[in-house]
Amino acid sequence: MNRRLFFLGLTGLAGCTRDRRPRLNVYNWSNYVAPETIPNFEREFGVTIRYGVYESNEEMLAKALTGNSGWDVVFPSNYLVRPMRENGLLAAVHHDWLKNLNNLEARFQAPSWDPDLQWCVPYMWGASGIVFNRKLNPPPAAWSDLWRPELRNRITMLDDPAEVLGACLKKLGYSINSGEPNELQQAGSEAVAQKSLLRAYLNAEARDQLVSGDITAAQLWATTSQQAMDAAPGLDFVYPAEGFALYSDNAVVLRESRRERLAHEFIDYLLRSGVACEIVKATRTATANRAVPESVRKSPTLYPPEETLRRGEWFEPLPTATQRLRDRLWTEIKSS
Repeated sequence: MNRRLFFLGLTGLAGCTRDRRPRLNVYNWSNYVAPETIPNFEREFGVTIRYGVYESNEEMLAKALTGNSGWDVVFPSNYLVRPMRENGLLAAVHHDWLKNLNNLEARFQAPSWDPDLQWCVPYMWGASGIVFNRKLNPPPAAWSDLWRPELRNRITMLDDPAEVLGACLKKLGYSINSGEPNELQQAGSEAVAQKSLLRAYLNAEARDQLVSGDITAAQLWATTSQQAMDAAPGLDFVYPAEGFALYSDNAVVLRESRRERLAHEFIDYLLRSGVACEIVKATRTATANRAVPESVRKSPTLYPPEETLRRGEWFEPLPTATQRLRDRLWTEIKSS
């Protein structure tokens, strides 16, 4: 999210047997399907799935960029769709193979990162904010609260350069997508100043530390925060006053895939209302699927009201020069 754990599900062991069924290779974020999602697809379609998980876009992209990763379907965040397309990594989406495409919410039927859904199908969406122990007094309300000296060694930030720089930029009153060198340098300085207060940069691992009480507060995705809150009722979540980052994770078919039709069948299966509903209930995620009933949408952490969402800002693809500067700043932050 660093959720840098890679594993193969039990179905992935099929490659070591004489199982001659067609095989689809799916590489997804962790905790993004229900327990029966993969087995049910295998039974219905008479195939086997090798299912692996990753914990960051960078981890997935490093494999996809080889052009010989062995994966068919992956789930990049919205700001990576255009760069992946421009690098020739994506196969086009065949709408005539996706009979459930209309199950997408209106806002995801023509998203800014792919208005005609030529290259991706939105899957889940979310935002980052602050999850914290309710005993923390005063409770955090803004990104700036994560710079409080009394929180030393009891807080974590995401191991994600876009998210950390985004929080720092918002703290300073700038856009999370800023390309201004001066603004980015200021944001980098904010992150360096905060680093001595941090226990670590963590993604999904922060969930367990929050539940155990090892840390008091964390910058974390709403989805992971909700999972922690379900396990520890003493936790709460806030969308920071200065604003916050919004993201969407999208199903794409890699150009290297030799199973394009089967890959589309899997994506169309994920678009089914019943399948999407079971995933949301099991994983506590916010889905792009409008067919999920309102009874599943009760969490204000996963589905904040519109007035809160107006403070959010979608990550956007960045010019190459800006991305290089951000990469350099992140290296300096991590090594400081």
